[in-house]
Formats: sequence, C-alpha cells, structure tokens
Amino acid sequence: MRCDSHIHVVGPPERYPQLPNRTYLAGLATLAHIERVAAPREVRRFVIVQPSFYGTDNSLLLESLDALGGRGRGVAVIEPGALSTRELLDHSARGVRGLRINLYSPLGEKTSLQERFKTVETLARNLNWHVEVIAPLKILAQESVLLARSAVPVVIDHYGLYTGHAPYCGEGKILVELVGLPHVWIKLSAPYRSSYDPLATHPDPIWLAEFLKAAPDRCVWGSDWPHTPPHEKQGNGNMMLPYRALRYETVVDEFRAAVGSDELSERILSGNPAKLYGFDA
Repeated sequence: MRCDSHIHVVGPPERYPQLPNRTYLAGLATLAHIERVAAPREVRRFVIVQPSFYGTDNSLLLESLDALGGRGRGVAVIEPGALSTRELLDHSARGVRGLRINLYSPLGEKTSLQERFKTVETLARNLNWHVEVIAPLKILAQESVLLARSAVPVVIDHYGLYTGHAPYCGEGKILVELVGLPHVWIKLSAPYRSSYDPLATHPDPIWLAEFLKAAPDRCVWGSDWPHTPPHEKQGNGNMMLPYRALRYETVVDEFRAAVGSDELSERILSGNPAKLYGFDA
C-alpha cells in the first residue's frame, strides 16, 4: 500500500488555535481532503507531521491518527519532561513513531540542534521511535557527527534543504555520506523547498540520483501537502495565505518519473515507509 510520508493536517482555528506568534494563519487542510486527492494515485497511508504553528499541542495529529486507524502514523513535537510515561505510551499506541526537531520554520526550535537532539534522542530510544530533523544543509553538515552517532534512527526532511549546493563537495558531500549510514533515512519531499522555483514538483536529478544510490532502502516519499506558503511571503500572523497551487497527482507522477524505475519508486512509496513506520506488510 502506498504511503505519503509527509503531510500536515490543519483544523478550524476556533477549535485548534494556532500559536499567537505565528507568521501566517494556516487555512483548513482536512484529513478527508487529503484522502480524496490521494486516492487516484492509490495512496492510502499517511504520516502526519506536526506543523510549527501548533507548537507542542498534538491534539489534532492524534485525533487524525485515530480516524486513520492502522493507515496512519505521526511525527509529534514534544517538550521533554512535559508528558508522563503513560501519556507517551498513549501517543505510541495511537500511531506516533517519531519526534520532530524543527530548525527551519520561522517558529522552529530556538535551542541548538545538539542541545535539542540529546534530550529528544533519549525519549525516542525509550519509545522505539525515530528523530526527524528539518534544518538547512549548513546545520546538518555542522552537526553530522552528532547525527552519525545517534542511538536511534534519524530521518532528514525535504532532501536536506540543499539549496545552492552540489552533492559532490563540501556540505553537500557530507549530507550524502550521512544518508549512506544504516540508521539515517531521507524524505524525498517538497523539492520546491530546495529549489529557486517555489512551485517545483520535479526533484533535482543529480541530488535524487545520489540519494537513491546512497540509501535505496532508506528513502521515503512525501507530498508535503497542503504545500505551505514560502517563508518570504509569511510575516503577518493574522493573514491567511494561500497554499502553493500544486496538484497532488502531478506531485506523485513527477516523482515517479524522476526515479525512472517502477520497482524502485514502489519500494520508496510502499516498502520503505512500511519498514520505517511499522505498517503491516
């Protein structure tokens, strides 16, 4: 069964309030909507990732996982020490499989990756979860030793946000070497976040080839639905900005065409996420 390994769900703000210091007001993006647009491409499993504007309130994420049942998994944002063991086990029973560190979004973490990772890593190890990191390539390269020594699986978001870099030298080469480690996974998602084209749906062929060569069994695909607006358009927390105008079918088709192999693209869409997130075979 195909899996979209990176989506966000947004509820009505009067029921699910967004942080007061948000940089825009996120519009409705329901689970019913994503299931409807994904169905023509036979995507029926979803990994819901906690967006920055909800902070550590994972209520909607957990409710969405309940609605999906065995077809859903979650990547939550948790303040270490804030939840009891019982609450954490409840999160796990409902489908949470990872903890997110966000050093990319305007409302992301204020502490360093090193400081944040150590506390989150302990939680993840105790729960048999992974740690998902979204950070610019420069930070990933600077902290590559930390990530290489992780005691839990590490998932790197959005192609490692490599904008302006090549995979053959410097920080780009460090990222490719990091992805080659047996506990490191890469999300092949949101190519527009690493492109100068804000509507790019086709991944950079050079970077894609390097990731497929380094980790064919540890690549997972995600749509990044509903395609949040670019950072440069954000800034007014009271303004509801439109999501990027992308068709779900196009995002899937462009990715599969870029991979070029039906067998490998199906592994990335189905087999690899089943292994990472613990879906039934």
